[in-house]
Amino acid sequence: MAHATEAGSLKVLICGGGVTGQALAYWLAKGGHKVTVVERFPALRATGAQVDLRGQGIEAVKRMGLLDTVRSKRVDEAGVAFVNAKGKARATIMVNTSGRGRQTLTSEYEIMRGDLVRILHDATQEDVDYVFGVSVERFEQDEKRVVAHFSDGTSGEFDLLVGADGQGSRIRRAILPAGSPEPYWRVGIHMAYWFVPRIASDSNIRDTYHAPGGRMIMRRSHNPAETQVYFVLREESTEASAVHREPVERQKRFWTDRFRDAGWQTERFLDGMRTTQSFYSQEVAQVRTGIWSKGRVVLAGDAAHCASPYSGMGVSGGLVGAYVLAGEINRHAHDLSTALAVYDTTLRPFVDEIQAEVKPRLLRLGMPKSRLAIDAFHSVTALACLLHIPDLAARCSKEDRGGDRQLPEYPELKAA
Repeated sequence: MAHATEAGSLKVLICGGGVTGQALAYWLAKGGHKVTVVERFPALRATGAQVDLRGQGIEAVKRMGLLDTVRSKRVDEAGVAFVNAKGKARATIMVNTSGRGRQTLTSEYEIMRGDLVRILHDATQEDVDYVFGVSVERFEQDEKRVVAHFSDGTSGEFDLLVGADGQGSRIRRAILPAGSPEPYWRVGIHMAYWFVPRIASDSNIRDTYHAPGGRMIMRRSHNPAETQVYFVLREESTEASAVHREPVERQKRFWTDRFRDAGWQTERFLDGMRTTQSFYSQEVAQVRTGIWSKGRVVLAGDAAHCASPYSGMGVSGGLVGAYVLAGEINRHAHDLSTALAVYDTTLRPFVDEIQAEVKPRLLRLGMPKSRLAIDAFHSVTALACLLHIPDLAARCSKEDRGGDRQLPEYPELKAA
């Protein structure tokens, strides 16, 4: 299966076994490199909520030969409805299945994160060495090698270390200069999600409910037994930013306190939150840093350029980044400094474009704080749907959220 590059294979360590880490491992193993992926969780982390693929992310999966497999695991989500406190839809925006233009609020390629992770793992496990329950504690490097020291007390030498360890990347902290400003661009929005049992009224339309105080609840159902619940909050406070690092029970108390009087199905969702095993809480933020590599260490995916859930391109951006990084490594395996420099200059304009999709002012309009503003939002959205404006805008758009930028061509990856 593997095809050795002309310059010979490299020994690559990838820190992080999520979507980006595994996609990168796929391409590097195809190029004949010896790849090890270390993941701090004790098993494949095939969990998480619903994610989507858009634009160049769909093309990246297609080039991997995995698009049909992804299609087979898609979540049936037909659109997004904005509902009132009685659960009645005020406006509904359907998915764009025309095959042209722009995806709407829900993508044609919705998939559970766990299913995507499993697809990538199945495609790589025979050619990649996976080590679970281990993380990189520290590393040192010189011109010829990187020595990684692992949490189990062992160490190893590699030609390249890749930090694909997410938004809070420890690898990123290690390569940024001392005294660097924090790499997070915050938008004043917080989010929590968990799973609850599905009931008969939970349809394949994603319900979105607004409550006064800049609060939003989303309900989406991904299989016959489970429903995903999302609480979203507009709040700029020290408490809100700090709570995501607190114990889970403290996080649950925070979200209960903020939403207990929100209305609609809040009581049902809070009851489910108390016993769920899938709870996750985070601040919505982007990772913006001018440094993606240092010597033989490079960042990928959210560790380098998290675009945030509101970009619609988080997973797609990671898949594209993995493809570009692997392409440049395969093309310049004899000269890693050039490979990493070209990776940066090639990918950064695309990252800038998808990160720019997140506009705080529009987010605030979409999360009104007063009852009057909520009613106005629903009225305007209902009129737009009556006139088919969202559908026409999506179909007539010349580009998806990633713009019209085409993926680079890497004959080295095609040969592999």
